[in-house]
Amino acid sequence: MPLLRQLEFAFRTVAGICDPGRLGASLDAGVSAPGYSTIGLEENARELLRSLGAGRIANELRVEWNSRLKTAAGRADYHEKLISLNPQLTEHPTEIDRTLRHELAHILAQFRAGRRRIPPHGNEWRQACIDLGIADEKRCHNLPFPARTYAARFVYRCPNCRKEFPRVRRVRRAVACLACCRKHNGGHFDLRFRLRL
Repeated sequence: MPLLRQLEFAFRTVAGICDPGRLGASLDAGVSAPGYSTIGLEENARELLRSLGAGRIANELRVEWNSRLKTAAGRADYHEKLISLNPQLTEHPTEIDRTLRHELAHILAQFRAGRRRIPPHGNEWRQACIDLGIADEKRCHNLPFPARTYAARFVYRCPNCRKEFPRVRRVRRAVACLACCRKHNGGHFDLRFRLRL
């Protein structure tokens, strides 16, 4: 039961929206991480979306614990209306609500942008973070999750500036050197600066 008290404390101090009684009552269903209900997290996220005028997607939103996440604290998928959280967050209960809001900001920013493509941590996401009460949010967490490193097997090079870009996986689409595109083409993609293996 101490884990539940810690989670209730996190929601009371940070969110102020989720009803701890409702969270405790729902622990029997939908639990994937020990002592933490996805139902309570979903309800909290849905309430936040509704309060910000995104009620249309609030009912479709799902929250899950995903044990395949190893170094990421969470992941948002707008098309699936799904937020996946790393079960290791249960070892850092005060970070659960913040991570949920971080990922929810991705969903909210894309909802507001409509069909327009936006950068993952751009101005739209920052505004959504402010609206969700995490104005000082950073794009990456600093939680002590064990990181696995992989050797870079592919090295790409810009034909203009000769800068190298090591990659673990082969690049499957046309990618250009951002620095050269910014310097010579106003930040837009330019085939002259396409990275070569």
